[in-house]
Amino acid sequence: MATAARRAIISGFMLCAALTASTGFAQQTTFELDPERGTWVQSEAAEPGTDAWVIAETRRALAAGRPSEARTQISDWIKINERTDNPWLPEAYMLRGDALVAIGKEYKALYDYERVALDYPQSEVFLPTLERELRVGRMYLNGLKRKFLFFRFEDASPIGIELLMRIQERSPGSQLAESAALDLSDYFYRVRELELAAEMYGIFLVNYPRSQNREHAMLRQIYANVAQFKGPRYDASSLVEARALIGQFEDEYPDRAEQLGITDALIARLDESAAAQMLATSEWYLRRKDPVSARFTLRRLVIKHDGTVAAARGRDMLEDRGWDMPDPTPLPEELRTLREDSEAAAAGDDTP
Repeated sequence: MATAARRAIISGFMLCAALTASTGFAQQTTFELDPERGTWVQSEAAEPGTDAWVIAETRRALAAGRPSEARTQISDWIKINERTDNPWLPEAYMLRGDALVAIGKEYKALYDYERVALDYPQSEVFLPTLERELRVGRMYLNGLKRKFLFFRFEDASPIGIELLMRIQERSPGSQLAESAALDLSDYFYRVRELELAAEMYGIFLVNYPRSQNREHAMLRQIYANVAQFKGPRYDASSLVEARALIGQFEDEYPDRAEQLGITDALIARLDESAAAQMLATSEWYLRRKDPVSARFTLRRLVIKHDGTVAAARGRDMLEDRGWDMPDPTPLPEELRTLREDSEAAAAGDDTP
């Protein structure tokens, strides 16, 4: 996986370098239409030896697939200008980072990218640099190992996580930050860090309520909460959260909920799981010689999850021990008074 990931990251950065070369070089080269020949001719180019010419030549070397040459050329220029306020410095650091990535030294490239992100947030290459960090972070989360002594064997996922977190902090509300947030949520879901996944999807939905990926995030948040339930002997609070999320999803996407079965069928399964957890709790109380807590839990089970298999078993346990069955849930005082008034009025109407 690491080899494939490395090939993908190098290919991506070479394409990015080619685009940078084609668009960036045009900033130093001007073309005009020759009316007699009907063709575009170059009217202005960067003077050889100037800063603009060095930047343009570096882009050209990257686009031509010569990253080592590009790295050497731009590094020599940076050594001369790094302590100045030269306006080309941000782009120079970004280009050297691109060259390092292209030769398989993406971790070292992060130093140059971070230099741009920290020292030149107002530059035109700030967001393109963050895009490059996002690409490196994705590759690390997808299995690319960090290189050490010419071999890739060190897990780099913590670096990938940090990169995606930084991108969200540095460009809040942007499309780039949204992509980073969703990628990070999907990563936690993929590696079965379900509690973190559910939390990250929740944050994503709050920060990007109109995202085109909202349905995806809501579904994953539901599944992450459901999957956290490990069985009747464990905490069932995630099931309560999942049930509330299902109701919200059904309100927003009723057709999709019906298509996926995110309706009564799943809610019934959640009820059965929650009921089984309460039944296991009551049995634990009985083993602990705590009949008061056991009876209380069984009564709650019968009231809250009536109709489930666990509730039927709980009702049998109450009867076997001679414990009274729970009364129907009483009406609130206001509703009880209203019902009594209605009944009295109806009785008065029937009186001759």
